[in-house]
Amino acid sequence: MSEMTSPTPQQVAALMERVYALVKACPPGRVTTYSWVGKVLGYPRGARMIGWIMNETPHDVPAQRVISSKGELTGAWAFGHPGRMRELLEAEGVSLSDDERVDLKRYGWNPESELGAEALQRVLSTASSLHVTPSARLLHLMSTDPASPLRSSN
Repeated sequence: MSEMTSPTPQQVAALMERVYALVKACPPGRVTTYSWVGKVLGYPRGARMIGWIMNETPHDVPAQRVISSKGELTGAWAFGHPGRMRELLEAEGVSLSDDERVDLKRYGWNPESELGAEALQRVLSTASSLHVTPSARLLHLMSTDPASPLRSSN
């Protein structure tokens, strides 16, 4: 995407689909991070952007499996009540510490190291079947927020 133009809704939707395909590939009982997802998709500084995308996750995507690089449940507020994300992870066998953190050495699933190039391509090839539409809010963030790697430089 050019630095001189804002991303189109189609470009953002395609990125969302790739994010969701990766998250769906994360096995039950494992977690991935916003950073790992961003990096494998070519946005090594895109963790915050991945968080915005996860905020619009369809119901069939296991959003509880995406956490911060510190092991924190930073998206927990999006699950309806404060303990729901923890409940979903614990139901999958993921233990949390008393300070609400997941041990990434034990439960972490980094798609870059867990998937070979061929497996990653297979996962990403399923992305276009997900058919998502970005919200106006997400398009605005992608185009204007200083943390967006897709932000226009105009």
